[in-house]
Amino acid sequence: MRSTFKALAAPLILIAVLPGCKVSKPAKAEAPSNDANPISPAPAPVPAPPTSAPAPGTGLASPTLAGLTAIASNFDINSELIPSSIPGTMAPDFVGAFRFVCMPGQLLRDDPIVFPGQPGKSHLHQFYGNTGADANSTYSSLRNSGQSTCMSPLNRSAYWQPAMLDGTGNAVRPDYVNIYYKRRPISDPKCNPATSAQAEGICVELPNGLKFVFGFDMLTDRAPSGAMHWVCLKGNTPQGTFSSIPAAAASCPPIDGTTNVQIGVLISAPACWDGKNLDSPNHRDHVSYASYGTWGYKKCPSTHPYVIPTFTMGSYYTVTAGDNLNLWKLSSDDMHPNLPHGSTFHADFWMAWDATVKKMWHDGCINQLLSCNAGNLGNGKAIRQSAGFSWKANPRLVPAA
Repeated sequence: MRSTFKALAAPLILIAVLPGCKVSKPAKAEAPSNDANPISPAPAPVPAPPTSAPAPGTGLASPTLAGLTAIASNFDINSELIPSSIPGTMAPDFVGAFRFVCMPGQLLRDDPIVFPGQPGKSHLHQFYGNTGADANSTYSSLRNSGQSTCMSPLNRSAYWQPAMLDGTGNAVRPDYVNIYYKRRPISDPKCNPATSAQAEGICVELPNGLKFVFGFDMLTDRAPSGAMHWVCLKGNTPQGTFSSIPAAAASCPPIDGTTNVQIGVLISAPACWDGKNLDSPNHRDHVSYASYGTWGYKKCPSTHPYVIPTFTMGSYYTVTAGDNLNLWKLSSDDMHPNLPHGSTFHADFWMAWDATVKKMWHDGCINQLLSCNAGNLGNGKAIRQSAGFSWKANPRLVPAA
């Protein structure tokens, strides 16, 4: 079973051109499957969550495996969907895949998970997804407001990561971020311990309101989780995989003005959930990663028996002739000055998908073992790409205030 990322040179994962969609560029890389070798009606309600919010840092219990009560989008979701063909299968791979691309959003010294209600408390973060996400965000605010840099407000989830700094007072905005969800289909015996002695766990959908942090642990200095790595790309071709920015920079070709050169970072989110909590005191312990242990097959720990769709994120930054990559670093690197720049990469996620559309890609792409690109939902529909989409950050550099 493979447990590390592989940057793809050939074959590249293509993001299909959809009717009414401008997206057609291939994704740079994604993680392997980690195994062998009018307003839309609200979804069916689940029991209401606790009425009182927990104190910061004490975690958040999940009322059901579906998470918090779903909040329907406050717009006609059909206005954000377009016709599309049914994509091909992922076979012989055994996971279904759902992919889309995000543009960079707001830069804030906020962290809605680690420092809720405390604007300006955090190191500088690059957000994408919900354009209204900030220190005061809640699941309700994410679902009820904001546009989205991830194609459409159908996905009002919030994603954020340390900002990239150029060493001369600027933040470097990523050109784009690829996100790739994957999981075994529910019909796979390894999704059900009752039918397979070598099951990975009990497969479920992403619960509403789930949030977590993954990657380098800024609290304990623990090594990065999620098989994080850096790449340098010449055109669409990765020049190798590396543990830091300096190592990746050393593999970058000379900037000649004719070849597109990018620095990228990829990381995989946890796939195992305890089924009880949507958050935990350290924002990590309620989720986990599957492993082979001593038993020889991939499975989630007994404390985290539920398998949720994991996702891989790849963030890519253009490098120009005027850049000094020896100065590039993450905003979080200043807290660990003895580590190579880029070593502290981590990411945060707060799930706020429209529940109806989430079920579409889950049922259509994941459970049908399809290879869905560019927001294709696997059911003859696709998410409409937002107006103004671009493969290049504009502006690329902004003051790191």
